[in-house]
Amino acid sequence: QVQLVEFGGGLVQPGGSLRLSCTASRSIFSTEAMGWYRQAPGKQRELVARITIGGTTNYADSAKGRFTISMDNAKISVYLQMDSLKPEDTAVYYCNLSPYISRSYEHWGQGTQVTVSS
Repeated sequence: QVQLVEFGGGLVQPGGSLRLSCTASRSIFSTEAMGWYRQAPGKQRELVARITIGGTTNYADSAKGRFTISMDNAKISVYLQMDSLKPEDTAVYYCNLSPYISRSYEHWGQGTQVTVSS
């Protein structure tokens, strides 16, 4: 079982920034993507951004231009830099590790709360 440990999150004012990090208990495979999903109250969990070790990235439309996902050289950690945060970004953010295409398995972190409010 892969463990995903998340750090970051918290309370920030609109327009502010936060950085989330997630570290896996093993290196990411070339067939996998690691990234972040979020779930707001009463809504379905949705993709925010994900990245492969080859550098391929996918972003939700709501994240494009404001959020940046990156991976460390050891290929065990990913980071989500969130800028220009809006109240609608408020959600629990979950780290995810799964095959890029098949999604035949999924590993999830415990989740970290991000609240954007004045």
